[in-house]
Amino acid sequence: MKQSQEVKLIRMDMVQSQTIEWLWYPYIPFGKITIVQGDPGEGKTTFALNLAARVTKGECFGQEGKSGVPLSVIYQTTEDGLADTVKPRLEEAGADCSRILVIDDREQSLTMDDGRLEQAIDATGAKLLILDPIQAYLGGNVDINRANKARDMTKKLSQLAEKTGCAILLIGHMNKASGTKAAYRGIGSIDFFAVARSVLLVARVAEQENIRVMAQIKNNLSKEGQPVAFERCKDEFRYMGAYDITVDELLGGYCKANKTQKAKQLIKSLYGENALISSMDMERKAEGMGISKRTLDMAKKELDIKSRRQGNIWYWDLDKK
Repeated sequence: MKQSQEVKLIRMDMVQSQTIEWLWYPYIPFGKITIVQGDPGEGKTTFALNLAARVTKGECFGQEGKSGVPLSVIYQTTEDGLADTVKPRLEEAGADCSRILVIDDREQSLTMDDGRLEQAIDATGAKLLILDPIQAYLGGNVDINRANKARDMTKKLSQLAEKTGCAILLIGHMNKASGTKAAYRGIGSIDFFAVARSVLLVARVAEQENIRVMAQIKNNLSKEGQPVAFERCKDEFRYMGAYDITVDELLGGYCKANKTQKAKQLIKSLYGENALISSMDMERKAEGMGISKRTLDMAKKELDIKSRRQGNIWYWDLDKK
């Protein structure tokens, strides 16, 4: 007769509560797995390298001028050469390359459950580990589409993140299942999506060649962050801040410029001599046309519309002849 194993129980009154700490709130938590996914060529790696560069300088996106603590980063990739691609791009991003470490896996390929990951994190004190792409670090015997295999890998990686307090960033391509929810467009088992505490989508804005948007499609630890945009210039990856677009619009090839133009047309249609319209009325009109306040304010700024206060009410000055 098979002997039963002793059941190990955890009493919750013995568990000490902890506060979530963030590398970049609310997008990338320390001690957890974050996935960055998107179609090939949309800017996932560019985003990851620029994030790494900022972290080595004690910065993060949207924190220019803030003095933080420079952190070390472990960056693993199988898609780009270190000398001819990764290093030049890090230098372009202004990284402190002495804080960017790479595990030498030329003799033995690295996997997600490889003991060298923990050894490297312990030895360097790295607070960000990037694996690019996900499928390259599964090992030859693991089928990315089989839930039980993927679950074992992601569980071990999640435990590593929690044990070390390191933020782990997995870069993944998306499949071609158009019309499918973003959660099911990541390559491989849905278990990858399930174990990640944050999932980010990086995509190109239709008809805006140099604009990329990062939108959060999952957040188990906080309220989902708003989409933010980046501009890829000749020699710069510039953070632009909040961007008025949804995940569905990004995946559907929607162009934000169309909505801004629609807002401008609304404003221009109200031009008139001595025309004053309250801010509240403007927002109601825009809402009725499916235009958000953020887009309306952007159109107002581009048209150089001034506001004036009468009593306790703010008005838009649409006196245009």
